[in-house]
Amino acid sequence: MKVLLVAAVVALIYGSSATLLIKGPTQTVLEGDRVTLECQLSDSELNISQVHFEKFYRGWHPVLEGFWCRNSATISRTPDRLLLDIPYVSSNYEGPYRCVSDAENVTAPDNSSLPLTFKVHYLGYVSLTREGYTSYFDAPKELKVQLGEDVVVKCSTRSSEKPTYLWNKDGDDWILPSSTLTLRKITATDAGLYTCMVQHPTVESLSKNRTITITVLSKDSRWYESSNGRLILMTAAAAVSLLVFILSMSVFMCRRARRANTCKGPIDDRSQKKPIYKASVESLPSTCADKQPLV
Repeated sequence: MKVLLVAAVVALIYGSSATLLIKGPTQTVLEGDRVTLECQLSDSELNISQVHFEKFYRGWHPVLEGFWCRNSATISRTPDRLLLDIPYVSSNYEGPYRCVSDAENVTAPDNSSLPLTFKVHYLGYVSLTREGYTSYFDAPKELKVQLGEDVVVKCSTRSSEKPTYLWNKDGDDWILPSSTLTLRKITATDAGLYTCMVQHPTVESLSKNRTITITVLSKDSRWYESSNGRLILMTAAAAVSLLVFILSMSVFMCRRARRANTCKGPIDDRSQKKPIYKASVESLPSTCADKQPLV
């Protein structure tokens, strides 16, 4: 909203007196598309070699080759045009662009074009996570659960606009308009293939789905046969491995310290082998001249 407001204000200031024109995509831009921006002169007195692109981000900044670290844009010139080619566009490339002249005889607002803004639409990877577990662990393709267990699976993705979520079960005609699938006190009839469908709100071609199979175990199944049981076993195994490693390192460091102590020889204190006299230079000042050794 702020970007559009800035563009509108600039357009009002510049009016129709701009001698530079900027052209860009006229259709919907999707992530991964190739986008080319073009600067043109509407005044033959200007020189295209003195024109450069600028991008607005907390102020206007010149666009140079290698401006972006990944899939860097390239800038090329013809006798009457300046081109900015973006081979793989992403949301980082959004924002107002304009063409600016560096000619000394051109003053604002004629030294720059009206700003051009385009939006990049995208729909990312669809992830499924089970409630009660960290979102960094994706739900398995097959979720094995015990009878009477509660199952809550959340569907999520990153998108340029808030998407719509729909859940359905293979073989059933019901549709759940929500990003969260909730099954309370699960029974054998709840087993099956569930699909989360994600749709971009404005771009019809952007839609993705993700499936998960829910298997309900029998009453006589072991606790470790369920997905929860396997996760507990894996976590316990990782904790035991870490504990063994810590203990092994502690024992190794203790043995190394003991060996270092046993390798040290006796302190060679030569002062204990040499007698000290009161009148010697090693002794403290004394008024008595005693030649008997103190040690």
